[in-house]
Amino acid sequence: MQTGFSTRQLADPAMAQSEQILRKCVHCGFCTATCPTFVTLGDELDSPRGRIYLIKDMLENDKPANERVVRHLDRCLSCLSCTTTCPSGVDYMHLIDHARAHIEKTYQRPMADKWLRKLLAWVVPRPTLFRAALIGARLASPLAGLMPGRLRGMVKMGARPLPPPSWVDRPQVIPAQGARKGRVAILTGCAQQVLETEINEATVRLLTRLGIEIVVAQGAGCCGSLVHHMGKEDASYAQAINNIAAWHSELAEAGGEGLDAIVITASGCGTTVKDYGNMLAHNTTWAQKATRIASLACDITEYLAKIDVPAELVQPIAPLPAKPDRPTQAVSARNGTFAGSVTPSSAPASVSDRAAASTRKAVATCETASIDGTGAIRVAYHSACSMQHGQKITRPPRDLLRKAGFEVLEIAEGHLCCGSAGVYNLLQPEIAGQLKVRKQANIRNTRPDLVATGNIGCMIQLETDDLKVVHTVQLLDWATGGPCPEKLKHIS
Repeated sequence: MQTGFSTRQLADPAMAQSEQILRKCVHCGFCTATCPTFVTLGDELDSPRGRIYLIKDMLENDKPANERVVRHLDRCLSCLSCTTTCPSGVDYMHLIDHARAHIEKTYQRPMADKWLRKLLAWVVPRPTLFRAALIGARLASPLAGLMPGRLRGMVKMGARPLPPPSWVDRPQVIPAQGARKGRVAILTGCAQQVLETEINEATVRLLTRLGIEIVVAQGAGCCGSLVHHMGKEDASYAQAINNIAAWHSELAEAGGEGLDAIVITASGCGTTVKDYGNMLAHNTTWAQKATRIASLACDITEYLAKIDVPAELVQPIAPLPAKPDRPTQAVSARNGTFAGSVTPSSAPASVSDRAAASTRKAVATCETASIDGTGAIRVAYHSACSMQHGQKITRPPRDLLRKAGFEVLEIAEGHLCCGSAGVYNLLQPEIAGQLKVRKQANIRNTRPDLVATGNIGCMIQLETDDLKVVHTVQLLDWATGGPCPEKLKHIS
């Protein structure tokens, strides 16, 4: 694409980056076929190609954002399916990020929209506030049907069961079971530690079982993704710097004990943390540290796939309750070698006692399995957009689930977003709702026993009474001696 930016404009590093991105676009339109909003709405301006034209015109001509531009850019999920499809390598992620920052600086949003965004940006990244907000929403849930779309979605989120705060989310060092084979930091997240505490607990059990010491660093918190995608750059940079400072202090070069990796269990967060080097590239104080931290970031499934400690990890798993339309028999995970090792439980009582108690409770509750004739639990794997498009991770989660004895089912139109996209389902409930229905229908067509994914937003978006959605790490923990995931105990 030909551009006409001035020398003055290109002196701005963000503008220079966007100009280089724009020049790579060849108008081919391949991106339109895999864009969820174009597939749903059929409007060229709701496709990556159409948005690129709008962004180019706005930036190149030094225009403030107007209602038309904002409407179409707000509809973008930042799913990055277009980046997987694009044959020219257009870096759409950083282009749309720049455009959103420009919108935030130059466009006056309607009051209701402005304050909703302020509320989400302030509350969701702060677990204590977010938990309090959900408790308040739960009290209002009987009136949800009378509320407008955006408010209704927020209230419905509060209606779901809310687990108590977890011990694993407090700053601490959690020792490995047996001899220490590695040391990692984990990002406990913001929304995740409120909505699904089992994810972090399963991660801790699994990694410590593998001989990995875990650091929950003091000062680490929200990754900055939520506000970054709203165009609130200063807030996202501040949150990123907090995490960088917390994790960098644990590195050997900073006088700490060292870290092999920073393990992240929410793929949306992982995409952002891996981008810290780009986000802070022009910050002279933090650029080098940001790049270092980004290089250590990895998804939990990436890390498990990298561990080269050959041993038989998979054990018989606690089975699921019986379904009336399926044959009943006991389930044992298939034999195989998992990327990791099992060591006898020798962790301090504070860790091992908790794990043992939860395992005993699970075994007492999960009694009989509902399976198909092959003897394997059927798992529909939903690859979150931030996983498959943002981080280009596709095989590790599937391979790990298969090695753990699960039958992995592929979902039709797997490249299309489920409509969660951070807080997109709260800001654009109509489009998000259509995408959710489409995704749920494709999942049901696989006739799964359950659904696995690697992102908390997708879990909340997709789950219904008949679709139980768990995190991949919960299943891996279960298959290697951990407890049955809580929500699977109530399948009927």
